[in-house]
Parts: sequence; C-alpha cells; structure tokens
Amino acid sequence: MSAGPTPGRRQPRPPRATRRELLGFAAVGLLAYAVDLALFTCLRGPAALDPLTAKALSFVAGCSVAYAGNALGTYRHTRPRGLRPCAVFFAVNIAGAVVQLLCLTVSHYGLGLTSQRADTVSGAVIGMALATVLRFWGTRTLVFRVEGRVGSWTG
Repeated sequence: MSAGPTPGRRQPRPPRATRRELLGFAAVGLLAYAVDLALFTCLRGPAALDPLTAKALSFVAGCSVAYAGNALGTYRHTRPRGLRPCAVFFAVNIAGAVVQLLCLTVSHYGLGLTSQRADTVSGAVIGMALATVLRFWGTRTLVFRVEGRVGSWTG
C-alpha cells in the first residue's frame, strides 16, 4: 500500500533542483548587488547626491533587477500574478536590509567594535549572510511559490 503525496504537506525537493535554485538565486543576487553598488557609487560621486538618497535609489534599482532576474530566470516556472508578489519581494528585501543594519548596530554601538574592519565584517559579511538566508527563504516561500510547497499559489 503506497501513500501518495499528502495535500498541504511540504514535499521534499530533489537535491539537484534545490542546488539549481540556490545557484540561480545567487547569480541574480550578485548581479543585483553589482547594480546597487555601481549606481550608488555613481550617484554619490559624479551625481553628488547625499548618501541616503543615493542608497535609496540604488537599493530600489538593485531590488528591481533581483525581482526581474528571479521572475524571468530562477523562478520562471512559477506564475505569481499582479502587484502583490512584487510588493512582497520588496518587503522581504527591506527586511534583509534591516537585518544588515541591526548587525552593524549591535556590533558598533552594542559591542563597541568601532573600527572600519569591524563595521565591514558585521554589516557586509555577517549581516549580508544572514540577510541572504532571509531573502532566499522569503523569495522562495512568500513570493515565488511552487506547487507542492506549503502556501503555493493556486490560480
């Protein structure tokens, strides 16, 4: 007697599919990061915008590239419709940015690690790693849902 897939239960993903998903997500993320960094550098330098305006604009551009890359590449087999998935994607990315800022805040102000190296490690290494895990989870479970996963898009 064989038990088939139980509706509503998460089915295990084949390792190969998960690897492909991780690699696609990482490639898109690197491209989005490059766009964010390049635009921020141009807006701060030649365009002479203040740092917060430059970062806000570069963040939106990077998120837009990440959404398009994931929608057209990594998660092209899903069918999210309307503005909701895009809004949720931006919310997940904002949550990731908050994680990075929290890591930097705890390290710099809470632990007193105030050197440039400490700020870089806490914000750009530890914070980025934690934020990437959050972004991957949020992107695959809240934005680009796949049939068979809990909470998948239906129609």
